[in-house]
Amino acid sequence: MIALVPSIFVAACKSEVKETKAGVTAKQQTYTCPMHPQVIKEEMGTCPICGMDLVPFEKNSNDKALKVDEKRQLLANISTLIIGANSLSGTKQLNGRLTIDPEQSSYISSRIAGRIEQLYVRETGVRVKKGQPLYQLYSEQLAALQQEYLMAVAQQKQFPGDKIEQQLLESAKQKLLLYGQSPGQLHALLTSQKKNPYVTFFAPQGGLVAEISVTPGQYVAEGGPIMRLEGYGELWVEADVYPNEAGSIKEGQKVKVLIPGWEDQPQEMTIDFITPALLSGTQLTQIRGSIPNPNQQWQPGAQANVFVPTGNQKSSALTLPVDAVIRDGKGMHVWLKKGKDSFEPKRVTTGQENDNQVEITAGLSGGEQVVVTGAYLLYSEYILKKGKNPIEGLKLN
Repeated sequence: MIALVPSIFVAACKSEVKETKAGVTAKQQTYTCPMHPQVIKEEMGTCPICGMDLVPFEKNSNDKALKVDEKRQLLANISTLIIGANSLSGTKQLNGRLTIDPEQSSYISSRIAGRIEQLYVRETGVRVKKGQPLYQLYSEQLAALQQEYLMAVAQQKQFPGDKIEQQLLESAKQKLLLYGQSPGQLHALLTSQKKNPYVTFFAPQGGLVAEISVTPGQYVAEGGPIMRLEGYGELWVEADVYPNEAGSIKEGQKVKVLIPGWEDQPQEMTIDFITPALLSGTQLTQIRGSIPNPNQQWQPGAQANVFVPTGNQKSSALTLPVDAVIRDGKGMHVWLKKGKDSFEPKRVTTGQENDNQVEITAGLSGGEQVVVTGAYLLYSEYILKKGKNPIEGLKLN
């Protein structure tokens, strides 16, 4: 019976070795999804979330370094700089949006009572030009005024020197002009000598049709709404401000506006108005200004970033380009180049920043080589290969 113990022990050892080897193999054959790194499996397959093929990664690797050869660095546009002290002028970024400037809107109303005989523009969103026909109105009242004008012209011809007849003629002419008749339409009336109850009205300015308030055949009263045109040649920028920040912002102050996607076209804006009360249901107030939109390349509702100078100037601060700092739910970090093809993450804290530079208050020292372009690609590559956040377990030093 005792003779069997060594053989059982040997078998158990072999079994443990087998399990250990299997465990090592399993570590080398761990797979994850490129789009969903939280998916981790011990065998090749597809992602249960998006269906993509899983890729291998080293789940249990404690090596913080990421290896990227020189060719891949060029393809990823990875570049570095030696961090050092620079001057930094602070700005505060405010979240804003583009909105319609009401002064660019035109409200078309009926100059006289009548029936909408023709509606030449029947859809919103259509662009119209100045002078384009918008609608035709049938108005017996307008026909009566036309007849009055023709009679005044005839009377003035019979008594060319009579001041009263001249005044009656001017009065009849002004009535037609006030009711929306153009000088060209008056000339056509004199040429034809026939009154016409069907009168066409034209766009006073160009713009996009934002609202149509009538339908063909509908009767409208004098002053009744017809449609609204919006001009996008100039847009308002509205930005949210917390009350404790509003004290440093003044009307007439110059700020910079960047539209995402058009960062190469910064706009200078003057703050025209600061709301005196908090917005309903929030703890925010707003600032407002306007920027030109000559090519109408921006639409109302688009996001806008407003950069307000804080007045704080630092003559000696460790600074990096804003894009060099990766920010996520775990904190902020940068990537340091260690050797020819090795990169390591480094946790940092930031201080004052503007739209180009950010101050590093802890985590780095002067002379370190920091990745300034391609940092996010390194961050994504690390998660893809190792299946965890690069700053997990990193301490700030």
